Amino acid sequence: MNTQSITALLNKINIADSKRTLGTEKAVQSVVCAADGIHLTLVFPYPVAHLIDALQQQIDEAITGQFGNTPLFIDVQVNITQHKVQPGVQTIAGVKNIIAVASGKGGVGKSTTSANLAIALSRMGARVGVLDADIYGPSQPTMLGVAEHEPKQQEGKLIPVMAAGEIQVMSVGFLVDTDQAVIWRGPMVSQALQQLLFQSQWDDVDYLIIDLPPGTGDIQLTLAQKIPVTGAIVVTTPQDIALIDARKAVNMFQKVNIPILGVLENMSVHVCSYCGHSEALFGHDGGKNLADKLSVPLLGQLPLTQSVREAMDSGKAYLLVHNLPEIAYLYQQAAWQLVQSLSEIGKDFSRRFPKIVVE
Repeated sequence: MNTQSITALLNKINIADSKRTLGTEKAVQSVVCAADGIHLTLVFPYPVAHLIDALQQQIDEAITGQFGNTPLFIDVQVNITQHKVQPGVQTIAGVKNIIAVASGKGGVGKSTTSANLAIALSRMGARVGVLDADIYGPSQPTMLGVAEHEPKQQEGKLIPVMAAGEIQVMSVGFLVDTDQAVIWRGPMVSQALQQLLFQSQWDDVDYLIIDLPPGTGDIQLTLAQKIPVTGAIVVTTPQDIALIDARKAVNMFQKVNIPILGVLENMSVHVCSYCGHSEALFGHDGGKNLADKLSVPLLGQLPLTQSVREAMDSGKAYLLVHNLPEIAYLYQQAAWQLVQSLSEIGKDFSRRFPKIVVE
């Protein structure tokens, strides 16, 4: 038994729910054979808290099968880095990666998706923020259970409100009367989005989820031109009408060189709250077919259930893992597919070098 043979063995271990291994991810950082046992250090470029138990069991079985019973000491670390964004845009202090959640039309569950992906990422061990960019209809404060809070100010910066799971939340809903209509023209809306982003004091956020309004208007254009977006998720229902509009959203992101990280099909089936019968009210596999056409991951197919709607309306999204574990698991799997997709985007090394000015 030596470090080389142990490393070779570890490199063959598959990472659950992926086509990756510890070897392809270069996760094995150190192997030390000491008198008290084997000490391993694993480092991943994405959150893996949900996989640690299974991973430790796989490693234990592999080592035991090859070398017999040996005490194992496994240190799992995560190093989430900043990935490439559009050239020429200003970076945001305290934010590594921005993920835009978009849809071509309203009513497809985009905000529900944003909230639950943020919660799933948080449970997986990431530091997460949510920016509610739906200026006219902000819903994230309600869904995340912080509608009664207000962001504090410090040195001219807004401090995002902290939701359950230490999710940092910023929304225009904190700053305006929710009973009053926001009657702003396009330039005002774009300016509001930039202020919420750049004038908020984000605290070391690995993934900032931006819940966009539907369509391809001023907010989306501002996002593409002035905000460093790592990638986008497109949410759709299987319905043909929704898919037509989803393709428009996809086309917009492609034109501005923002990668599509995946498609999430919402309301894929309706689950009766009385008998549990499932019925595809909006058609079959529309989101899956769109993902296949784009050659991007299908992040998930989420059902339409009354319990999820009630949880969102009552601000109890974080309790889904306890009240509806089967739904929470689907969002966790979607988040897991998302971070894998994002990890394939090139890293941004620009911050490692000083800015050189030639006069």
